[in-house]
Order: sequence, then structure tokens, then C-alpha cells
Amino acid sequence: MPIRTNRGRAAVYRRLWGWPLRSPNHLVVAIVVFAVAVFAISVIVPNAVSGSKGAKQGTTTGTGVSPSSGPGQVGVLPPASTSTPLPTKAPSPVATPSSAPPAADAVLVADLWADAFITHPAGITNEKWVEKLEPYTTDELLPRLKSVEPSLAPSELKSPLKVTASHAESVSFEADLESGKLVMTVVKRPAPEGWRVHEYTRVG
Repeated sequence: MPIRTNRGRAAVYRRLWGWPLRSPNHLVVAIVVFAVAVFAISVIVPNAVSGSKGAKQGTTTGTGVSPSSGPGQVGVLPPASTSTPLPTKAPSPVATPSSAPPAADAVLVADLWADAFITHPAGITNEKWVEKLEPYTTDELLPRLKSVEPSLAPSELKSPLKVTASHAESVSFEADLESGKLVMTVVKRPAPEGWRVHEYTRVG
């Protein structure tokens, strides 16, 4: 007959809880049963939980984007670019000055400088000689002229100055000497300087 009253249920519970205390054997059996139950729970429950997680992961992997999916898919890295790098830009060539007719002022300055350069009376000092050249000479060339002994400079031009190269900002000249040639370059400086001899060389 089923137990239908609270008193009957309480009596049954008292019998169950009191059974281990009836004898030492009952107590040992109760402890063993309890230990077995705890061990079973500790083994079965984690395995069941891990199996459930594995099943969920397998389902996600099976329905996810495959590794072979194209770029732009969520969770998939795009393939590395294999395009050829663009070539580096080549350096621009240095522009050469365009030719231009020689300026009249450049020709005049070259003639005046050459005349002062070959005019050095006996006994003239370097200071006096450079003083005549200074109005037609750049500041960069003056220190070099101050180291020249006037008596060693040529005393005559064997031919008139002729233009060998002409640009908007510079003109080159040359003239025959007693031996070799005199080569000079006249450059255009900002006003008020204007055209000045910037370089000269005795060739030969």
C-alpha cells in the first residue's frame, strides 16, 4: 500500500536514516555506498559535460566557413598578396642649361678683365694689379688672384677673346697666349653686381 500520510512518510525516513546506525556493519556499508556514489558522480558528470561541448563545437565547425572560402568571409584570413611591387621611380636627369646668345655686357666684362689681367707694368704690386681686376671679378675668385705674382701673368693675348659656350647665366671665353690659352667663365650675379669673371685657367 502506498504511504498516504505525513506521519507514514516520516516513519519511513526515520527508518532509512537510522539504518546505518543500527550496527557497525550497516555503517560501513552506508559509507561505501556513499563513496561509490560520490565517485560515480565526479566521473560521469564531467564526461557528460565535455561530450556536450564537443558535440556543440563539432556542429559549429561543420556549419562554419571552410578554409577554402574566398577572401572577405568572416573568420577567414585573406590570402597573401602576390602582386609584383611597383618599380621605384628613376631619378630625374639633371637639367643642362639651355644655350643662349652671349649677352653684350658679358662680352664687355670679359674684354675689360682680360685687358687688366695682361697689363702689369714692371714693379706693379699685387694689390695694384688686383685693384684693377676687382670691378670685374667675383668675390670667390679674388682670394686666388691675391696669391698670383703679376710678373708671372701673361703680358699679351695673341688672339681676340672668342665665345666657346653661352647660356643665360654664364658665358665661357678663350684666347690664345704666347704659349697655351687663357680660358675664363663670366657669370651673371644679382644687381648691382651684374656680370663678373668667376673662373680662369691657363691651358698649355
